[in-house]
Amino acid sequence: MKVIYLHQYFNTPNMSGGTRSYEMAKRLVIAGHEVHMVTSWVRETEEQEWFNEDVEGIKVHWFPNPYNNKMSFKQRIQAFFRFAYAAMKKVSSIEADVIFATSTPLTVAIPAVLGARKQKIPMVFEVRDLWPEVPIAMGILNKPYQIFLAKKLEKWAYKNSSHVVTLSSGMKEGVVKTGFPLDKITVIPNSSDNALFDVEEAAFEQFKKENTWLPKGKVLIYTGTFGMVNDVGVAVQLAKELKSRKSDICILLIGDGLEYDKIYRDAQNSGVLNETLFIRKQVPKNEIPFFLKYAAIASSFAIDIPAIRANSANKFFDALAASKPILINYGGWQKDIIEHKQCGIVAWKMTTAQIVDELESLLNDKHKYDTFCRNAKVLALNDFSRDRLAKQLEIVLRENCKEKVVN
Repeated sequence: MKVIYLHQYFNTPNMSGGTRSYEMAKRLVIAGHEVHMVTSWVRETEEQEWFNEDVEGIKVHWFPNPYNNKMSFKQRIQAFFRFAYAAMKKVSSIEADVIFATSTPLTVAIPAVLGARKQKIPMVFEVRDLWPEVPIAMGILNKPYQIFLAKKLEKWAYKNSSHVVTLSSGMKEGVVKTGFPLDKITVIPNSSDNALFDVEEAAFEQFKKENTWLPKGKVLIYTGTFGMVNDVGVAVQLAKELKSRKSDICILLIGDGLEYDKIYRDAQNSGVLNETLFIRKQVPKNEIPFFLKYAAIASSFAIDIPAIRANSANKFFDALAASKPILINYGGWQKDIIEHKQCGIVAWKMTTAQIVDELESLLNDKHKYDTFCRNAKVLALNDFSRDRLAKQLEIVLRENCKEKVVN
């Protein structure tokens, strides 16, 4: 099977950010398939046009297209359409059996649909976020024409898909509401890379020697984007409460984004920076296992709007792979898992003081803490193993390759 894997923001473990597409594509290659990753190079480069690289058997086609989470909404939209236009020609030039396009951004559907039509091959579309529901709910898309066009693009993407993959049951419900057939949707959540998070003790000791700045005591860690949707500012309030209690718990934030400078200033002004709150810039994905091994508990934050509750945050599954409990401050399917499987803290609708109470209770109860750690790893191995879920994706692509496309 020859697959065009279309993902605007593809990352390898040597880069910061999610690596779902890398992990899935790598396993497809190992299974004997030819994978062409059509993506953008967002960092500085002297390249002006498409350039190619072989990444562990994945044939990666990079298009220079600067992008970062500090860009304005207008700048981001421009980057989305710049890539969509360039990718249309690239996708059409690579002979394939199936196109697998993963959003966000939703504009990735444009080269996917048009490329599939030209080659008369099926297109499978992956929904990573309920877009445009999230930007509409946040007020980012607030003009009637913006909302109209975004919803039209969403329905057009689904209508031209032979199958849709979603990352959660909540996203699946969102796709069904547009009129897309239920029997053509498969839920394949984000996954736990268990081998990656199996850190050797010698390497971990070396990591600690090279990072003497690491905070002492029991560490709650956040690794991810500092964006409008992420609500990372809640960490400053938690740090203030921890400081007032003279707690042995502190917080470590690692990442970058639109809100980074604001959160850093708030931490300084609140008198918690480098006391109960430590902040560092983003690191490559292959360093995250070391930081999670050092921490006592992981976290995932998000603003409290219904559309966000369907999210499938990488950091949730990384915590499970690292055998760490996780604290979340939102509702939804991850809340249900944490409560049912006893593997973390659901801080949804809690006050700052109540969240700290829960943290201190868990981290000071060794038996309960060890149980939660074991439960997290069991989930990672049994329910969210990347190997198992990658095979599920392979089956979806294979089944859709059997369908003849008639235009």
